[in-house]
Amino acid sequence: MFIQTEATPNPATLKFLPGRVVMQDGTFEARASEEAGASPLADRLFAIPGVSGVFYGHDFITVTKTDTEWQHLKPAILGAIMEHFMTGAPLFTAGADMSESDAEEFFDAEDAPTVATIKELLETRIRPAVAGDGGDITFRGFRDGIVYLVMKGACSGCPSSTATLRHGIQNLLRHFLPDVREVQAV
Repeated sequence: MFIQTEATPNPATLKFLPGRVVMQDGTFEARASEEAGASPLADRLFAIPGVSGVFYGHDFITVTKTDTEWQHLKPAILGAIMEHFMTGAPLFTAGADMSESDAEEFFDAEDAPTVATIKELLETRIRPAVAGDGGDITFRGFRDGIVYLVMKGACSGCPSSTATLRHGIQNLLRHFLPDVREVQAV
């Protein structure tokens, strides 16, 4: 098994590509070892000193570190990922609830057409680009012209995430939807 790595715009996060599907549908994020319990791989990664976050996308895993150097962490992370996939262990324990409904979406019923367009633009134009950088962005709500988004994986805590929101996503949404005034991360 050969696992490729890629840098992300977030210097504290590295993207690992195991050459296979990691999650068929959706994403998973654990920002602390307490949140990793449903995933044996995330547990294994958090057992490595210096790991502070784990994110699964369709075909990649991003790992966020504390102040430890990548040259010290990378071999242990590669070993943990390789061992997990080589043994055929499941990504999640049986019966684990992996739904991402930690908070409900909010918007007024009269804004439903605008919200539908926002979600379509997120799915077709924004999320694929963000996944390329090892992260994900999901819709949380729309109120008074403000779009609320949740940033995950490499995007969470990234120094350039504010620029991504303001200059990339906000400008794109404003171009297609004059009702959008601002984009905020929650």
